[in-house]
Parts: sequence; C-alpha cells; structure tokens
Amino acid sequence: MSRVVRRPRSAVRRPVTISVIAVLVLAVGYLVAAAVVPFAPASATTTTYSAPTSSVPALSFPGYGATAVEATDFPESLRTSGDTKPRSIASITKVVTALVVLDEKPMAAGESGPAITFTPKMESLYAKYAALNGEVAPMPAGLELTEHQAFQVMLMKSANNYAGALAIWAFGSIAEYEQAATKWLEEHDLDDTTIHEPTGLDPDNTSTATDLVDLGQLALANPVVKEIVGTKDVTIPTVGEIENSNKLLGLDGIEGIKTGTLDEAGACLLFAATYERGGRDVTVIGVMLGGVDHDSLDVDVQRLLRSVADNFQVVTLTHAGQTFGTFSTPWQDEADAVSAKAAEVLVWGKTKVRAKAHLDRVTLGTKGERVGKVRFTVTDHDPVTVPLVLERAIDDPGVWWRWTNPFQG
Repeated sequence: MSRVVRRPRSAVRRPVTISVIAVLVLAVGYLVAAAVVPFAPASATTTTYSAPTSSVPALSFPGYGATAVEATDFPESLRTSGDTKPRSIASITKVVTALVVLDEKPMAAGESGPAITFTPKMESLYAKYAALNGEVAPMPAGLELTEHQAFQVMLMKSANNYAGALAIWAFGSIAEYEQAATKWLEEHDLDDTTIHEPTGLDPDNTSTATDLVDLGQLALANPVVKEIVGTKDVTIPTVGEIENSNKLLGLDGIEGIKTGTLDEAGACLLFAATYERGGRDVTVIGVMLGGVDHDSLDVDVQRLLRSVADNFQVVTLTHAGQTFGTFSTPWQDEADAVSAKAAEVLVWGKTKVRAKAHLDRVTLGTKGERVGKVRFTVTDHDPVTVPLVLERAIDDPGVWWRWTNPFQG
C-alpha cells in the first residue's frame, strides 16, 4: 500500500502569494508611473495671418518743370514728376553755399559764430550782382556782422553779395569756393549737382529734383541752417529788417527752406513741411523747378503737400488678444496663443505686411504666460516683434485621466 505524501499548506500558498504580490507591485508601479510621468508638449499650430491693406497714393503734381517729394524716414515715399535731367536751380544754390561754408567755418546751434569784417573787395560784390538784377543787401566796407547774421541775410533775403562775401571769407576766392563745393557734393553723393559759384545767378548751377530732395535732407539735419530758413523776419545792423523770401513759411506746416528765381530756371522752391500723423511728427521735403511765377508755384506746392500728407496712414499689425496659434493637448484641451498687446505702424502709401509666428514648446501653462512671439515685416519699416501669451490656462488633466489613458500623454 503506497503512502500519500501531502505538501505543507504553506508550500502551496507561497507561489500564489508571490504572484499576487507581483501583480500588486506592478499595479502600484503603473499607477505611480502614470501619475508622475511627464507629458509630451502639446501640439502647436499657427493661424493664417490676414495682412492689412493699403492703397497706392495719387499725388497732385504740376504739369511743368521737375518735381520730387519724399517723406523723411519713408524712402518708399519718393515720387517724381517732369524732367529727370539737371536743371538750373537759381538761389537754391545758397543752401549748398551755407553747408559748404559751415564745413569750413563750423558754427554750433545757438552760437553767433566769429565776427566777419567786410572788405572793399566784398563791398564791390553789391554793384556786380545788382548789375545782373540779382537780390542784394547793404554791405559797406568795414561793416562787422557775425557769421550767423551774414547767414541770415544770405538765406532769408537771398542776398547774392552776402553769398559771395561768405564764400570769399571762408575760402579766399570764388574759384577756391567752387573747388570746395565740388568736393563737398562728391562727399555727399550729390552726383547730378554742379555748382560753379555761390549765388545761383549762374544758370549753369544745376541739379536734379531728386538730388535737391537729398540736399534738403542735409540742410534740415544742420541745426543752424534749419533755424535760419525757418525764421520769418529779423533785423540786422545796417541791413535793417529783412523778411524770409519764402512766403509759404508757416502755412500748411511749411518750415522752409529756400526760394530760387532766374530767367533760365523759372520760379523754384525747395520746401519742407512737418505734420503730426499717428502720434509722431513726419517731415516732407520736396522741390519744384521751372514754375511761371512764385504765386502759382506756391499754390502748386501747397496742393502737392496736402496730397502727400493725406497718404500717411496708421496700419494696425495686431490687436491685443489676436490669435496667432493654438496649443492642443492629448486630453482634448486647447488654448490659443494670442498677442500680448496691440501694435501699429505709421506708413506712407502702399505697404506690404507679413507676419511669422514662433510658438514655444508648451505642456502646461497659466493664463497670460509667454509662449512665443510674432514678428511683423513691413515694407520700408523696421520689423516689429510682439510677445504671444496663453489666452487661457492649460491645466494638468489629473490622475484619473492619466490612469485611464496610458501612453497618450
């Protein structure tokens, strides 16, 4: 009779217990891992940007001579009409004379400059230029004026004998002035401008309309010249009270800069005007050459300036809170990336705007947290960058979602 060998009950239960413990350990490990494992970043998509539109400006150009106009800091605004070849520029020449003399005899804004004692040679210029029917002002030998006062008579009254005297004072002779002026023009890339003498009575002093716009920019960048050409009237010893030859000064924002009149040139005006647009001052510089007379030319200048000023516009790049992208999470939560602030730029005429959004890697986030940026490129304007923030929070979905959606995060 065989014997039945019974295993101890503890020996039978041991594998079961081990299996249960193993399952529990795995379960607990899963629950812990699922609860703490980090999520992958939310998927991010950018939205299509609807660019603002702008129009092509229509300007009121005259039908004669040569005209150019440009808004400072808006190079795309340069517009021209009429001749493109060099034309006689008459007394606009004196703007060149002022800048060339100031290069040789510097004078800071607010200063009077050195004293100038006019010589018999300088005095003789009065009769010389008067015989050519040029504008002149009293200049007896021995008269002493400051450099600033002499500039006022030259630029405001357009006195030719003062232009000649300043050239001789600074360079010794008209011939040496011509050499200095030629060099100065080359240094400032005014390649289509030719200056033979300082007054403009020589019709062979010529330039193009576009060169003269650049000259106007240089003149207004010089605080001494800008102040003088913007002065309406002043009293000078011996010379008396003088008025600015630019009769448009102070009208429609016009602040200078120089008239010119000559049979070969017609009526001419290099002008500048400043307007407030989009919370900032913008300056428009232009020139008209070849007018019949200054009365009709002045009307045409005002009409042109108004048409230029009317083409400034503020373009809104983005409103605050505008959506530029969306973050989507595995737990079906979504949050938009929106602009943190509004942005706008002042433009002139037809302008093209593009936007490129960059979204950061985001998993969770609070409302208003920065999550990227959008960069706007604007025609002839510096790029503009605006931060992007979360429109709403991206919250953790909680332990239960983690436990019930393994591997989805």
